[in-house]
Amino acid sequence: MSRKNKIKLLRIFLATVALTIMIGVIIYLIPVMKDLSTIEGQEAFKNKVNDSGFVGLLMLFGLQVAQIFLIILPGEPIEILAGMCYGGWGGLIFITISVCIITTAIFYLVRKLGRRFVYDFCNEEKVKKIENSTLFKNPKKIEWIMIILFMVPGTPKDLLVYIAGLLPIKPLRFILISTFARLPSVVSSTFAGHTLMRGDWKSSLIIYAITFLLVGILVWIINRFDKSKVTQEALKSIQKDIK
Repeated sequence: MSRKNKIKLLRIFLATVALTIMIGVIIYLIPVMKDLSTIEGQEAFKNKVNDSGFVGLLMLFGLQVAQIFLIILPGEPIEILAGMCYGGWGGLIFITISVCIITTAIFYLVRKLGRRFVYDFCNEEKVKKIENSTLFKNPKKIEWIMIILFMVPGTPKDLLVYIAGLLPIKPLRFILISTFARLPSVVSSTFAGHTLMRGDWKSSLIIYAITFLLVGILVWIINRFDKSKVTQEALKSIQKDIK
């Protein structure tokens, strides 16, 4: 069996495991999630999570691994689930630590195994376009570009984790950027999950709206004072290359 087919089978296997876990978690929590609008339902949910203990934490971490490592699942549902299970702050801490661990592992795997490892897990053509872009070869600008890309909603953050290992960026700085530049998105999702757990759907929508507004204002300010238009060029490049 060829290397490419082996990788494909591995991805299918891990994706199946991840989806099975997610379905299992949903089925496990459905009996109490439907009553989250009541105080009794909220208490039942908390008890269900507390009874899961370390196993529940491990299952959620497994979903986070699948989401970043396989680039097959969106991050928001897992972040919302973390907020529902462990509260806004607890979910935020859990997701932040998980992201840091997984990002570090992928970054150093790419540095050790090289381009072939990235091509096996990502679309080779898309990776090459981004990797060979003159914009992403500039060591002086790459960190600033990464901060913006990880902060802006909708950018392929998990793909960037793989590509970063091929770019001229220092490991520690990238790990810090990829972990903490995600915070606006993670904060909105975990706290939205916490409010959902209380049955407060309106507050969840308000949290998302405020987060997107603040990020939008920040990006506008950066673009306003970025005379070289580096951030605009970076966003256009990454959006064009992932299509």
